[in-house]
Amino acid sequence: MNQRLVVSSALASVLAMGLIGAAGAADDAKSAGKEKCYGIAKAGQNDCANLAGTHSCAGQSKMDNDPGDWKYVAKGTCKQMNGMSAEEAKMKAKK
Repeated sequence: MNQRLVVSSALASVLAMGLIGAAGAADDAKSAGKEKCYGIAKAGQNDCANLAGTHSCAGQSKMDNDPGDWKYVAKGTCKQMNGMSAEEAKMKAKK
């Protein structure tokens, strides 16, 4: 019984690692030709974790245009949308 548990756990770990790799590849494909733009995401429409670390997933922002939340936008369009780069957002958060 114990050996069966060990084998099952090992198999589950291998499968989970494969899923993590696939998610990373999907993220790379999504970000091709795009850049992170901070301060433009509407509540619940951010693309991933915020700078403050209060959430770690997409769709969890609580307010519109939070400077710590970001969305992917086409490269070169962030400034036109009144957004910030990661460095600018970090500087704003320190104030």
